[in-house]
Amino acid sequence: MKEDLVKLVADLERLLKLRSMPFGMKLFERREEMEEIPRIRRPQAIHTMDQIVAQSARLGFTIGVTAENLVGPQCRAVVGLGGAKDPEWMSGQQMVGVWYATVDDSSAHQAAMNCVPDGKYEALVVSPLASGRIEPEIALFYATPGAMMYFINGLQWAGYKRFDWSVVGESSCADSWGRALKTGEPSLSIPCFAERRYGGVLDDEMLMALPPATLAQAIAGMEALSKNGLRYPFAQYGIQQDVRAGMDASYGKK
Repeated sequence: MKEDLVKLVADLERLLKLRSMPFGMKLFERREEMEEIPRIRRPQAIHTMDQIVAQSARLGFTIGVTAENLVGPQCRAVVGLGGAKDPEWMSGQQMVGVWYATVDDSSAHQAAMNCVPDGKYEALVVSPLASGRIEPEIALFYATPGAMMYFINGLQWAGYKRFDWSVVGESSCADSWGRALKTGEPSLSIPCFAERRYGGVLDDEMLMALPPATLAQAIAGMEALSKNGLRYPFAQYGIQQDVRAGMDASYGKK
């Protein structure tokens, strides 16, 4: 597993020119299981999940959290820690007048979020994929919109499937790691304010979360596209050039 992930990460970084480390997440039913991981880091302050993710993706940390390490129920709810989804959380009262105009708007947002079900898990570990410290349930990486489109093209090369993703708005971690942990499906998100303010996500980055095995499918697809001359970053052709020569390079032999 570790050797496979090391190669997949190297291929992913080569094909997409990534600026941060691909990382994984794993949930644990008991915190003692999480604490058994050698040299695991534990937070020394209260954080958002966005900060925990950033410490792994940007600094290479393997870090484990339990409910009390996270700043509030919004972060805990998405990953199913701490029984966060009580009536007060469902009301969204804390977001009224900040992100949403009314209680009805705020509660509708809470209901729209993809979250891991409550009651089963006590801990979560986030770790760079290449470190081999965990066997991740989901793999994640940040990339530019162009790189994400190329990755999706790779996923669709064989066994084509249309992808339909949602945008919940603020708390868009529910669109990425929340949805992927809950459904086991590839999940793309536009990172929200909190991810950018507290998690250091750059203005031109999107986030993909998906089962680790799916990485191999996407990489095989991107390698096939590369052989056809379709590579990232995309070389610009020119907005006033005669397009026929460029189109002929891809489609003329067909």
